[in-house]
Amino acid sequence: MKKMKLRSMTMGFKHFIFALLAGLALLLVVHAQDQSGFISIACGLPVNSSFTEKNTEINYISDATFIDTGTSNSISTDIKDSHQQQVWNLRSFPQGNRNCYSINVTGGTKYLIRGTFLHGNYDGQDNLPQFDVYIGANIWETVRVDNSSISIWRELIHVPSRNYLQLCLVNTGRGTPFISAIELRPLINASYVTKSGSLALNWRADVGSNEGYRYPDDVHDRYWQSLNYFSWTNLSTNLTVDSQNHNDYQAPSVVMSTAVTPLNGSAPLGAFKWDSDNASTEYYVYMHFAEVVKLEANQSRSFNVTLNGKYWYGPLVPDYLSTTTLYSPSAISGSGNYQFSLVKTEKSTLPPILNAFEIYKVKYFLQSETDQEDVDAIAKIKSTYGIKRIWQGDPCAPKGYSWDGLNCSFEANTPPRITSLTLSSSGLTGQISADISNLVMLQYLDLSNNSLTGSVPDFLSQLQYLRVLNLERNQLSGSVPAQLIERSDNGSLSLSVIDNPNLDLCGSGSCKKENNTVVPNLDGSGSCKKNNIVVPIVASVLGGLLILSLIGVSDLEPF
Repeated sequence: MKKMKLRSMTMGFKHFIFALLAGLALLLVVHAQDQSGFISIACGLPVNSSFTEKNTEINYISDATFIDTGTSNSISTDIKDSHQQQVWNLRSFPQGNRNCYSINVTGGTKYLIRGTFLHGNYDGQDNLPQFDVYIGANIWETVRVDNSSISIWRELIHVPSRNYLQLCLVNTGRGTPFISAIELRPLINASYVTKSGSLALNWRADVGSNEGYRYPDDVHDRYWQSLNYFSWTNLSTNLTVDSQNHNDYQAPSVVMSTAVTPLNGSAPLGAFKWDSDNASTEYYVYMHFAEVVKLEANQSRSFNVTLNGKYWYGPLVPDYLSTTTLYSPSAISGSGNYQFSLVKTEKSTLPPILNAFEIYKVKYFLQSETDQEDVDAIAKIKSTYGIKRIWQGDPCAPKGYSWDGLNCSFEANTPPRITSLTLSSSGLTGQISADISNLVMLQYLDLSNNSLTGSVPDFLSQLQYLRVLNLERNQLSGSVPAQLIERSDNGSLSLSVIDNPNLDLCGSGSCKKENNTVVPNLDGSGSCKKNNIVVPIVASVLGGLLILSLIGVSDLEPF
């Protein structure tokens, strides 16, 4: 087995370049051509529908089980024949600022995530929007549609930290967001390694080819665009490259079987170049090499790699029918444009060769997602009560898109926590959900004006940060826990329970009734020095209903 090529050079700053040779990587179990691990979602497809795309033989399913908002639409019939079936339908989101898909994944697994967007004049008006796409609490891309007949696709290599992935479409006021297809493909974790951040595709090219390839040619369903220049000479082989797939990147044989050299055999090969939108933007580059010509004994091919005219790596000698992947474990940045060239060494008899390359932009997802216990609790509360609100995506983050009725705390280096929950007038029925007890940082809870039944649960008194509890206008029964009344009396809790006709406020001897007036009796005197509990009073003379006002709680604002 060949040893890894490792060189250290200085170009104003120190960085290391690794050459990953075929046969070096461990033999890992690879998701095979049976689409194992693939998640292929055709958005807007009718519920319970599925199909197999005839060109790729990929199996697609409806998105109906991954989202509960949006409208299903179809693209114009006159452009269907020029696009694959997974984009014939789409889901648009005319309602709500943020609409999110929730997709179960394997946390800690590296995925290629692809979103595809084809407007297709689905609205009959050719209104072309611009909108943002988020992964969880962080923005991934801004999608701008300039032509309704052209498909837009965005790819991201990302490792979800949790066992689900939330992909959200955000309305930025420039038209209705939509999406046509969502695809997730598991990758080998040892591939596309970065020091930090996720990788957004900038460019992936099959050099010297005249057509593009994806699955089933590529086991990971990466899309390789063809790239040819008039200044190149094309090379190719009919033999299989990397028949054992020992390279972690697993560039397809059909991609590696074509290559280019410079038209002038003595000149450098201007491999590829691109402009950066910002000098601080960071990139990772992966170059794939394989010798496709059986060299004679007196022939040799060896070359150096330069970046913007400066030595970057070398010499590199491609192996016959075996892929070498060259990459840098440190991001490239600091320039407004970049050009990689391959320069023949003095001893080489043949010019440089290049088969394929990939360029990725680093995406830093710095906004933490909501604490997992809070996420689980609020999801169960939503399910228990069947809440009819657009509660999708991360409950707290980003700040501008927290769920309706929630307020959260945001502190540096810690996940957001839910501190306020308002479900007033939400049509709630049944008992007060025990899952509320898991929102341990809750300070404000408003369940008023619903049809809740059963007792006031003891767990509410265990929420140590709770400062405001509003249970007015429900059908609660039994007695109010003594600890809640104690906290109400000492001023640490504003407690409102009026208009619960079956609720006994004098349970456990915590208060007494005087002329049908409920009075806390915590000091044993039969009177109350400070009353922070709101209860009904029947005035026998007026025969009307008066309400004790809140006293001493002006400093308790909802969070």
